[in-house]
Amino acid sequence: MKIAVIGYSGSGKSTLAKRISEEYSLPLLYLDTVHWLPDWCERDNEEAQKIVSDWMDTHDSWVIDGNYRKYSRERKFEEADYIVFLAFPRLRCLYRAWKRSRTFRGKSRDSMTMGCDEKFDREFVLWILKNGRSREIVKAYRDTGKRYANKFYRCTCDRQVNRFLEMLQKTEAAK
Repeated sequence: MKIAVIGYSGSGKSTLAKRISEEYSLPLLYLDTVHWLPDWCERDNEEAQKIVSDWMDTHDSWVIDGNYRKYSRERKFEEADYIVFLAFPRLRCLYRAWKRSRTFRGKSRDSMTMGCDEKFDREFVLWILKNGRSREIVKAYRDTGKRYANKFYRCTCDRQVNRFLEMLQKTEAAK
């Protein structure tokens, strides 16, 4: 089984990806750990692309958490059995990001590179509320949903995430 978890910052992508990974014993790749080097330095795109591609080559099943377009995005979507898009409202994402920042203050969370301590600054708030939902980004999600309609699950609330998880459990149990 291969599952791509995408969505807005603060929507719960990493939490959902980890839950699925643990429940189905699937290898998990957090794209934030590929993109970021310690102290919030960005990794070279070609190097990051190679890391993701090599990782996908070595796993027959997986969960990949993240939105990075340059990192085997089309391959990830083509190979995925399910694409879960967490499209939670802005204020819900902001609250979750704020809550996460309180939990991990001064620490790196497991879905982030060590040395990238959790932060909640003006730039990140603007990303959650405005820049991360630009017309281009919204269109890219919409286009992905249209292109992969048979395996695309758009969730705007926890109830829809739970319905997806129930469907996944029933589908996998039937195999």
